[in-house]
Amino acid sequence: MPSVVVVGAGAAGLAAAIFAADRVPVAVIERTRDGGRKILISGGGRCNVLPAALEPERFVTESPARLLRAMLKAWPLAGQREFFEREVGVPLALEVESAKLFPVSNRARDVRDGLVALARRKGVEFQWDTSLTDLSAAAGGWRVGTTGGAIDARAIVLATGGLSVPATGSDGTGLQIAARLGHRVHDTYPALTPLTAEPAPHAVLSGLSLPVRLRAKWQGKVTEATGGFLFTHRGYSGPAVLDVSHVAVRSRMTDGASSAADDRAVLRVAWSTLDADAWQAELAESVGLAVTAVARRLPRRLAKRLLEEAGVPADRRAADLRRGERAALVDALTAYVLPWSGDEGYRKAEVTGGGVALDEVHPRTLESRRHPGLFLCGEMLDAFGPIGGHNFAWAWATGRTAGLGAARSLARSVSPID
Repeated sequence: MPSVVVVGAGAAGLAAAIFAADRVPVAVIERTRDGGRKILISGGGRCNVLPAALEPERFVTESPARLLRAMLKAWPLAGQREFFEREVGVPLALEVESAKLFPVSNRARDVRDGLVALARRKGVEFQWDTSLTDLSAAAGGWRVGTTGGAIDARAIVLATGGLSVPATGSDGTGLQIAARLGHRVHDTYPALTPLTAEPAPHAVLSGLSLPVRLRAKWQGKVTEATGGFLFTHRGYSGPAVLDVSHVAVRSRMTDGASSAADDRAVLRVAWSTLDADAWQAELAESVGLAVTAVARRLPRRLAKRLLEEAGVPADRRAADLRRGERAALVDALTAYVLPWSGDEGYRKAEVTGGGVALDEVHPRTLESRRHPGLFLCGEMLDAFGPIGGHNFAWAWATGRTAGLGAARSLARSVSPID
């Protein structure tokens, strides 16, 4: 009988299994045939294993921020990188432009396979194509109901993930069980997901991308992101959009039966690094058409569209811009109100917002405060970070803490009294 059962072989589950197996027998049950599906698709199949620098202040949670920071600090980035390079056997390289660490091979499969292989070397037993059906306390531990039969264990690590990208095996079962066991679960929602606009006013710009600054304002709070912006045939994507998408999604969640635009987040885009004063100067000093002046900084297709929406004739020279035209154009260039109506939901969301409240677990072990012997980690917990490896850092760190916590709790239970 395994001492610890880890439910889920994603990033957090594999980390939990590896670190628990240093001390006690571990079994992992996983509903897919090979696990780590989100690892395989991350970074365009390259796997952005870690960010170059961790930014705890950019994580989103409804729980106390001090708990989130403590959980992240439990395993600093330097230790995580050393683990991958020395133990997993996957050397990492910094991509300066994106500020992410990728495997030198640029193969996400090397990361997933390396973690599974390390777990097996440590004696972890995997049960693939096996789904969790129930979890209940039993004498001396827990009984895990699965599609392959019941398993008894002394400690459980729930690492089943959330609801994002259901094609990878995420279905929210762990969150449902945590709630049934009495844990406080903050409302879940798709995060880091593309936004849509219906009708799609910018479909003609589909495929065009550029770096932007994007601000999302809702309920008096402004969330800002910089980075790539991509026009799609249905709306908008890219790192900047994904990083503020949770604001738009949550504003939709709270507007109830009303569909009034005033109830939803307002997104404004600055299409370049120039502010309003800089654009005023740029236009004032330009010779020739206004669209040519704008196209020096932006893709020409976008420049033409912005002039059209600002009411500036295509043949207007920059020097001949009327006062109202100039003001409207500068506003479109620096504070463009992005029309949006919805989002792509969990199907394309990179993470799940919400989850088990962080104060429902002990921060140093991630053991449930309600049920001794039950540990929670990864996307199960109410926290997510920005695009670019932060969510893997969260998964590795909380998985390790939960795995160590589970193993150490069993070691203490059999240790002689001093």
